[in-house]
Amino acid sequence: RRQRGDFILVQVYVDDIIFGSSNPQLCREFKALLHEKFQMSDMDKYVGDILKKFRYSNVRSSNTPMDKENPWGNDSTGKDIDLHLYRSMIGSLMYLTASRPDIMFAICACARHQVTPKECHLHAVKKIFRYLKGHPKLGLWYLKDSPFDLVAYSNSNYGGATQDHKSTTEGCQFLGRRLISWQCKKQTIVATSTTRQNMLQLLAAVDSEFAA
Repeated sequence: RRQRGDFILVQVYVDDIIFGSSNPQLCREFKALLHEKFQMSDMDKYVGDILKKFRYSNVRSSNTPMDKENPWGNDSTGKDIDLHLYRSMIGSLMYLTASRPDIMFAICACARHQVTPKECHLHAVKKIFRYLKGHPKLGLWYLKDSPFDLVAYSNSNYGGATQDHKSTTEGCQFLGRRLISWQCKKQTIVATSTTRQNMLQLLAAVDSEFAA
């Protein structure tokens, strides 16, 4: 929709809505209109809700979603934990990956341990919640004067998964300076060399760019 030189774009997928405008006032008006008809929840409010649900509203915040050097702490095995609690926390976090690429890798890494989670894995999940406590409103920013060139980036770590030594491929696609798509996935086979790992990474990047 256009209005006096400004415009608002709305994308609807089932019950999820993404909208943006060249004029913040149009966003506020559209949001108020939806609130009159439907029960709505913003992403920043959702972050507050899950922090409250899992009792992390008053914890000390973290500057990063995952410890780079030692993500699982000093104990790579540890005691068993409540399976339902762990899966519930992961499920609540997964919803945020639709608009928070900054936490996607950390969540995906923790999600791999939903069968037999240990205390060390719960420690890593707690760090994500502490990061969200300090950064509840981070989101995507789309500039209206950005170029219209499609650019893709891809990277992978060789044998980074400690349990099965599979590599993890990450990728992101930009339309000009606008981030429009991002991925994080463990490769399905064990790469026997960095060359094979990079070939799998390249294929995944090409698939993602065509999909974007």
